Amino acid sequence: MLGGNQTASAGAYGADRYSLAAPKLAEYMREFLKQEAGSATLIRLPRNAHVFNCGDRDDDLYLIESGQVKTVTYSRSGKQCLLSIYAAGDIFGELYQPDYGRTETATAMRLTTLRRIPFAKFRAALVDQNLLEAFLGYLISRLAQQQQIITNLVTMDSERRLAAALLTLANKLGKKQPNGIRIEQRITQEELSGMVGTTRSRIGYFLKQFSAAGLVSRLPGSFLVVNDNRLADYLATSSI
Repeated sequence: MLGGNQTASAGAYGADRYSLAAPKLAEYMREFLKQEAGSATLIRLPRNAHVFNCGDRDDDLYLIESGQVKTVTYSRSGKQCLLSIYAAGDIFGELYQPDYGRTETATAMRLTTLRRIPFAKFRAALVDQNLLEAFLGYLISRLAQQQQIITNLVTMDSERRLAAALLTLANKLGKKQPNGIRIEQRITQEELSGMVGTTRSRIGYFLKQFSAAGLVSRLPGSFLVVNDNRLADYLATSSI
């Protein structure tokens, strides 16, 4: 419950390191696309359209020009786990495994425009030192992000995992307002439950607690305004 004795940093879920590495890679990717415009396909996807599915033999790399994409994986019982949410300037699809195909499903969360790049072309371009350095930095930050998620799952209760997830989403997808950060994308309680690893009913209960404590405000249409300073304090200390 609120005020427990566990601690966490405001950078939970690896948001800080990831947010620094992604724009640098996106900058070099845009330069790469200018030079290799003929090899990059422009794709426009409506909301809920799949970019690729688990098991697909899709070895392309994707750069988001506008919109958002989520990636999910499934347990043997069919339970869905939300892995990541990507926004404009982000790259995804870099973890393709040729022996197994795609291990996740990527879905547009809203009207989305992508650049699809054959990975063979991208791999050849990595001889450019700037692009190689940026890509390695990006992969390192992604690894750190995934390790932090695993650490949080082991060391944090579900209430604090939700707080960390909301702070990450706000920093990644939000727009600053006087009373906090408004998450521009509608994130459902089902998606949050998949991200946090708990039930939808628990997510609803925690959101009510956060709202009563002034950590978040809920707007019509399931939009959230996150009080990032107070939420960061909540994660970093034993009490609000």
